[in-house]
Parts: sequence; C-alpha cells; structure tokens
Amino acid sequence: MRSKKTKFIFVTGGVVSSLGKGLASASIGALLENRGLDITLIKLDPYINVDPGTMSPFQHGEVFVTEDGGETDMDLGHYERFTHARMSRLNNFTSGRIYNAVITKERRGEYLGKTVQVIPHVTDEIKASIRQAAQDVDVVIVEVGGTVGDIESLPFLEAIRQMRYDVGSQNAVYIHLTLLPYIGAAGEVKTKPTQHSVMKLREIGIQPDFLLCRTDREISRELKDKIAMFCNVDNGNVFTSPDVRSIYELPLELHRQGLDERLAEVLNIWSRAPHLEKWETIVRKIYEPARGEVTVAIVGKYVNLTESYKSLNESLLHGGIANDVRVKLRFVDSQDVEAQGPEKTLAGVDAVLVPGGFGVRGTEGKIAAVRYARENKLPFFGICLGLQMAVVEFSRTVLGLKGANSLEFDEHTAHPVVTLMESQVKVQDKGGTMRLGSYACALKSGSVAHKLYGQESIQERHRHRYEVNNAYRGRLQEAGLVISGHNPELNLVEMIELADHPYFVGCQFHPEFKSKPFAPHPLFSGFIGAALAQRDATRSQAPATPVRS
Repeated sequence: MRSKKTKFIFVTGGVVSSLGKGLASASIGALLENRGLDITLIKLDPYINVDPGTMSPFQHGEVFVTEDGGETDMDLGHYERFTHARMSRLNNFTSGRIYNAVITKERRGEYLGKTVQVIPHVTDEIKASIRQAAQDVDVVIVEVGGTVGDIESLPFLEAIRQMRYDVGSQNAVYIHLTLLPYIGAAGEVKTKPTQHSVMKLREIGIQPDFLLCRTDREISRELKDKIAMFCNVDNGNVFTSPDVRSIYELPLELHRQGLDERLAEVLNIWSRAPHLEKWETIVRKIYEPARGEVTVAIVGKYVNLTESYKSLNESLLHGGIANDVRVKLRFVDSQDVEAQGPEKTLAGVDAVLVPGGFGVRGTEGKIAAVRYARENKLPFFGICLGLQMAVVEFSRTVLGLKGANSLEFDEHTAHPVVTLMESQVKVQDKGGTMRLGSYACALKSGSVAHKLYGQESIQERHRHRYEVNNAYRGRLQEAGLVISGHNPELNLVEMIELADHPYFVGCQFHPEFKSKPFAPHPLFSGFIGAALAQRDATRSQAPATPVRS
C-alpha cells in the first residue's frame, strides 16, 4: 500500500438487481474526479465464469474490452465513459478468476500443506486483487455485483468487511444501493425492502454508512430521516438515485443532493469544489439539441436487449453531442431484413450501422443492409463483423464473386474473402483467446479516416478471430474498395472506405470502447455528421407541401 492512505468506497446492492450500481459508482467517480482526485473503479462479479467473454450477450449484456485485452463486465464501460480512469483486466474480478488463482497456488504448493479455505485464502485473494488495482490513486470505488443475500456474493462481502479493519475505519465507507418502491394501490413509497436489505447486510457484519435509494419520485426529508433511523444510518447520509432522462444527468443530480461533499467529509478528503460545467453542457446538448434529430438504423442480431450493444448505443449518442443533434436509434433485426427486404425495414432512416456479432444467423440480412446503404448512397458504418459483411457484399456485387463469404459462415465457399486469422487456427479454448485489446493502425493519407482522426497512426481495441483475406486485397482495391487503415505489424486490413460514396466506412476494431460523452470518438462524430447531412439533403429534395387557398 502507498504511504499516503488510499480511500475505499465499497458499493453494494440489495432487494433486486439492475438498480444501477454501475452507473451510481461511475457517477461518484466522476464527481470525485472533478474535485481533483485521482480515482479508479473495480467491479467484483460473483459468477463462476472466469470472465464474461464466453457468456451470451442476451443474458449478460455487452462484453467490454480493455486496452490490455481484458474481456470484462459492461460496467467497466460506464467507468471509462464517466471518468478519465483507464480500466484494465485488473479492474474486474469474478469468483471464477479468484478461485482459479487460489487453486493454482494450491497446486503449486504455495500454501505449504495448509487446508485451503474460503476464509482466509479466498478472501485474502480478493483483498490482494483489490489492492493491486488500487495503486497510486486517491480513491478506489469497489462495486460488488449481484445483491446482498446471494450465496455466491458472500466471499466478496466478507472480504470488503475485513478491508475496513485492514485500512482503518476513517479510510473506508460502505454505500448500499437499494429500492424504494411506490405502491400505487396504497399511494405510498414503502421503506420495508430497504430496511430488510440493510438488515441482511448487517447480519454479515457490514453496517452501511450511506444509503442510495433507487426511486422514481422525490422523497421527503421526513421519509429519509425515517429510513436513517430504522437502518442505523446518520441523518444526512440517505440519498436518492432518481429516474433521469439521461444517465449523464446522474452525476449532476447526486451533486445537487450533496453526496460528493458528504463523502469527502466522512473520508476526510481535502479537495477543490467540483467543476461540472462539461456535464451541464453534455446534458443540455442531449435534452435541447440545436440541430434537431437524425435516425440511425442499427442492423444487428441482438436487438431485444439494448444492453447487448451498450457502448455502441452510447457512442452514437456521443456523436450526437459532438454535432449538437439528437440521435434516434432504430433497432432492426437482421433476420427481418432477410424476410422483408431492406426497402421496408430501413425506410426513412438517415444512416445505417452494422455492428459486430458472432454466428451465421442473420448475416444475409446484414449483407442486404450493406448493399442498400451502398447503392442508395446512405451513410454507412460497419464495425468488426460489419466491415466483414461489407467486404462480402462488395465481393459478390461489384467483383462478381458468386457465393463469396466468410469462412466463419461457410467453410466450403469458393471465395473466402474473410478468413480465420493464422494465429487462431490452432486455438481450442474459446475464453480469452481472440485477438483482444489495443493494436496499431496506420491510416491512408487523404482518406476519410485520416481526416477524422487528424493523425497518421492510431491505437484501437479489437475483439475478433476473422480478418479480411489478404489474397483478395488487390482485387478489392482494383474494383474501388479503399483500404484506408492497416496493421503495420501483420499487414491486416483495419479500415475500408468507398471514395464515390458520401460516407461509407468500416473498421475491424471497436471504436465504441473508447468514446466518452465529453470526448466523442471521431468515427462516431463523423458518422452522425454524415447522417445529419443526409437528413438535410433529403429534406431539401422533398417536394414542397402545397398550400391550400
């Protein structure tokens, strides 16, 4: 540990999941960072999977990828979007990862023949992992996934209980996020769920210092005082996390209630007053955009849950902030495009985005969407699989390569224009073995990508096994496909464009992992700018509405 004491804020949740612990933690991080403090955040996940890399996005949501190639929980995306903290694989630990480390040490004989137990060995491993990620920062915010009472969460809760004694009570606080439901039949907000949740937390030895109550309405001072009394929390330490129209309003709302001021006081942190002007500007541009609205179609296969494309959705919003325009997202199931045709499913949109994904289902719909955007000069952005589908469509339609496809979807295609990377051929384990993390990309001078980035070399995060087949690269370029970015080490295609199109850009990497509301990614800013130009051009070409006399 550092000679200067690091402060720890432990965030737990109760009653039900999906209350917003991740957003609350990110918002607290944003507030403390804007008070001049160096912060980091850690997510502890109770599930046995080593990481979420092999989990279904339908069940778990998006897999966020860190700079160093960690496949992590999607809450780490919130942490990076709300703060300047750079996440790594050290910022997300699952029960599976902790137990794997403990068992590995036991097999190596590091416990010297002792009986290996949850306490102290598993809890010590959890605490060591937290300390490892807590180097050289003023405040660490540790979010414990799941809810109090979950049997799989107990080792994590025991570990954070012990840590208060390890670091000193003046250097650690517990924030408990719980639900205040409104019962319409009674016309009342009920506090019992919160009381029982705190009771459960106290049973395992943790007394929360702060309560953050999730609610859809204003709560009176009297009700907060009642909650404080029944939950043994100081008056003034009960706050609400209300419904907000945009998640980026939450830091402002928590500051309005004085949560950051009270945290600084309890933890004895000397800091400046927060500078929240940039958050006020962000919220203003979201709620009152000066340039109206554009509609973007996201043609994907995980359209039932917006969590599956969380970073992507937020990055499009960031592109709207950069252009002072509201972005309306239309989620289009690629299988619907196959069944009904792009003319019907994509009618009226200002731009088309084809995101990443895995598996053959819906790929022909994505290819049809690419062709529709290319032939109708509609702004197009393809990400990861989206770039590959654009190459397949171009190969079939422009090059005339009948049946061209990716080897991922057709092992017997005569024209494998997308192929398995050489480094992936002998890979057997699926978890953590893709091309992951940050890699260099050299940009073609004068290209759209070069103009948007404003530099010749960039670093972007990847998560894929398949790549554009270099055997077809020359023929693609001769037919008009611009290779606007490549990896200089392996000469892999990283970006493509079309010169005779208003905006047709594809990238093999995932730019959504690096976009922030106060620093929108240039590819999303450019894409939404193109959508705005398309909207304005469409309006100018529309016949005037006749005026009745």
